[in-house]
Amino acid sequence: MDKNISHKENETFFAQWMEGEITDSELKKLVSEADYLAFHKLKEGIDALAYLEAPLNKSFSSIQNKIDKKRKSKVIKLKRYWVISVAASIILFFGLFSMLNNSNEIIITSISEQKTIQLLDGSEVVLNADSKLQYDKDSWEENREVELEGEAFFKVEKGSTFTVKTDNGAITVLGTQFNVNSNLDFFEVVCYEGKVQVNNDSNNYLLTQSESFRRINGNSVEQWNTDGEEPTWLDGEISFKSVPLKYVISALEKQYLVKFDTTKINAKTIFTGSFSSNDLEIALQSVFKTMRIDYTKNDKNEYVLRHNK
Repeated sequence: MDKNISHKENETFFAQWMEGEITDSELKKLVSEADYLAFHKLKEGIDALAYLEAPLNKSFSSIQNKIDKKRKSKVIKLKRYWVISVAASIILFFGLFSMLNNSNEIIITSISEQKTIQLLDGSEVVLNADSKLQYDKDSWEENREVELEGEAFFKVEKGSTFTVKTDNGAITVLGTQFNVNSNLDFFEVVCYEGKVQVNNDSNNYLLTQSESFRRINGNSVEQWNTDGEEPTWLDGEISFKSVPLKYVISALEKQYLVKFDTTKINAKTIFTGSFSSNDLEIALQSVFKTMRIDYTKNDKNEYVLRHNK
């Protein structure tokens, strides 16, 4: 999609995103990466702009008391859109990020991109494609904590407790090397060195070197031993062990700018294997030929998957 859009369109997208009318992933497709990062910074500091709403509250309250509930909700929504739009205009047109608390560092990777991040204590994070990492720079010395969406490999320097928070659970260590993959209902942690404590659904799991933890779609926890000194995706190969095919397809979409139509296959079929992150055709063959699945492009530029009879 063409992301050379106007400031006016950016304001609209920002307002819709703040209202929950478009998702985080949808916003990422609509705006440039720079604007996407700016929106996140603005969202974190939007409370600092709450005074913009104050002069409106009294004038709106008298109106709201005289109209029915449905109309009132629309007025409130319009008011919020106006406030958000004003805030977005200030940030986007004048770049006044000094108005916000900028201590939060946010790093985002796009499709097929990897980034290596050096944290303030010397710890290293390799962020996989279509992922996000954030942490507070100001409180780092007292609180080594990062938030992760997606997948990352961590090499943590020894020191105070280091915590990785995800929507699926938290991982706590002192100094070690480990991989975390947290995407929607898929949660996997692999310890490559030292010890890792995983907190998931109020339960704690201690992993030592070569031990792995995984929970998919709220099912029972899986634990097993793994080989290697680091995840294979660092060397351009995405590996899976007994994973439903839909998660493999999702990984393909993250590594390559492609979409799949899975309506004609059973996406719950279990897959064990790997694919290259450097060559799409080789990757497609590695996954689908072994599963006896044909793939063809349709007029929407999607790959339609069908079981090979």
